[in-house]
Amino acid sequence: MEKLMDIKLNNSTILVTGGAGFIGSNLCEELLKQDCKVVCLDNFSTGKIENILHLFDNKNFKLIVGDIRKIEDCQKVTKGVDYVLHEAALGSVPRSIADPITSNDVNVSGFLNMLVAAREANVKRFIYAASSSTYGDSKSLPKVEDVIGKPLSPYAITKYVNELYADVFSRTYGMECIGLRYFNVFGRRQDPNGAYAAVIPLFVKKLIDHESPVINGDGEYSRDFTYIKNVVQMNLLALSVSDKSALNTVYNTAYGERTTLNQLVGYLKEYLSQYDSQIANIEVIYGDNRSGDIPHSLASIEKAESLLGYHPQYSMKQGLKEAVQWYWENLK
Repeated sequence: MEKLMDIKLNNSTILVTGGAGFIGSNLCEELLKQDCKVVCLDNFSTGKIENILHLFDNKNFKLIVGDIRKIEDCQKVTKGVDYVLHEAALGSVPRSIADPITSNDVNVSGFLNMLVAAREANVKRFIYAASSSTYGDSKSLPKVEDVIGKPLSPYAITKYVNELYADVFSRTYGMECIGLRYFNVFGRRQDPNGAYAAVIPLFVKKLIDHESPVINGDGEYSRDFTYIKNVVQMNLLALSVSDKSALNTVYNTAYGERTTLNQLVGYLKEYLSQYDSQIANIEVIYGDNRSGDIPHSLASIEKAESLLGYHPQYSMKQGLKEAVQWYWENLK
């Protein structure tokens, strides 16, 4: 990845919360390539040690096991840190519907703990994972940052509250905060197992195992699937932008293209059948629509293009081909 930064990040110390998770581990890896010192905080509730084992030999990498729900853990990890990439959260709309209290504890109370600790430690900038779920029942497409609807799940509420807290902390305490509204991120290390697995790794695993993927609804719901390398690029841009007008706001973090679930399964079968021809003939099962799901999601990325200089390097199909190859090599 090119070094496109205004602010030089090399030799900076950057804390990645949730650094053993899917997105967090990819960020840790790239920051080390950018000659940063990386502190990874994780409690391994959803993160996995194998996601970061290959980083342990790097003298600039440090793992701290801790929980953002404990203010003392947040204070410990922010000491001496220049920047924070806050990725730690309990994802999944269905998980939040099943257990709203834990989602709120982690995503709201934990977020507030991190903001307070970062302010106390005089961290230069606080970048956090926001979510496209914040758009809620807004029917307008594409999604533009300043037009949102009512949240449709406890998870969506928690991510919107994060944005409100970040805005108040920037106004009240002069903190530099940037929220990145992630749109259906996918890629290597995204876990295909468990009750709350994301749709792409879940479908890939089903197809590799010669099982039928189950689509909720008729398959015409659409998403702006966003490859992990574009998300890493956005985080680097948010860390390094020096223009004050680009700070203390939120950005859609996406590719800017819609793909239906039916199209997605078609691409997955096409790409996976290059490794196993039988996959092309696997049938899809259709089930009921899922509570809390947004029918259609498509991001406008104009704001990020204008203020951050964001130009996504990977289309959905390019990313999917890379992801499929990674899963084939790692799930077999």
